[in-house]
Amino acid sequence: MHIKKGVVFDIKRFAVDDGPGIRTTVFLKGCPLRCWWCHNPEGQLQTSELMFRKTRCTRCYECVENCPKHALSFNGRRLVIDRKRCNLCGICAEKCPTDVIAFLGKELTVKEVMREVDKDSPFYDESKGGVTISGGEPLMQIDFLDSLLTECKTRGIRTAVDTSGYAPWRDVKEIADKVDLFLYDFKLIDEKMHRKYTGVSNKWILDNFRRLAESGSDLFVRFVVVPGINDDDDNVSETAEFIESCAVKQVCLLPYHRAGIEKYRGLGRRYRLKTLKTPSDRKLNVIKEWFERAGLNVRIGGG
Repeated sequence: MHIKKGVVFDIKRFAVDDGPGIRTTVFLKGCPLRCWWCHNPEGQLQTSELMFRKTRCTRCYECVENCPKHALSFNGRRLVIDRKRCNLCGICAEKCPTDVIAFLGKELTVKEVMREVDKDSPFYDESKGGVTISGGEPLMQIDFLDSLLTECKTRGIRTAVDTSGYAPWRDVKEIADKVDLFLYDFKLIDEKMHRKYTGVSNKWILDNFRRLAESGSDLFVRFVVVPGINDDDDNVSETAEFIESCAVKQVCLLPYHRAGIEKYRGLGRRYRLKTLKTPSDRKLNVIKEWFERAGLNVRIGGG
């Protein structure tokens, strides 16, 4: 029997912002979108990679001295990773005494993931929690996602999938009856603007949302408010109208935050929105009122 494996970059226990109750959130690696404001850049590539956490570094040089490919060096006070030379053996992460270097992305079987899930399972029933599969974009690993959801349902564990909805309908349809709740991320309603700020069309995203709604799936919209990008009146009102037209009522507004900036630096990537600030409470409440006028139930923050 072939044992399906998935590339996982984190498993977060006792999560309370990724669906109802106490949850275990499994983060699958790989995403076809490149949202300018992405706060989980370590989930974008499906391959393993190294992240350098500058603030934890004590300059003990254990990583440099133990790297078999000589891919690490110090430039003044900062570690430099030659990513072309690095073969991702993970030795530097193992030797680092302060977890300065994180090795992101491990191939795990469903059994190995469920071993972690089992540690939280006693808390699921009382809190009405369960397992949330996030990313990245979990639909990119559709076979592993399907196997993981199947195992959860076999054990009677409630499931949620945090998704952008960017995938062929056949993939979404394949897992829909195994998902108790879709945490559906909306970005921009205008296709041209969506392409500009995420790199992909939103046609699959909107079509899959409508189809899931029509098929009776439980959908909870999460809308990240990004100042100057998707918080204008046209995008907000048209997004609210589309959601309401699909007979979906639950929306969560998530304010843009700057937590991902250090991650980009640690991965050696450029962050596009360095000067962008978190939206004000006043702006969030104005957007909340727009959504509520469309007949939607809205809350700010949380999962």
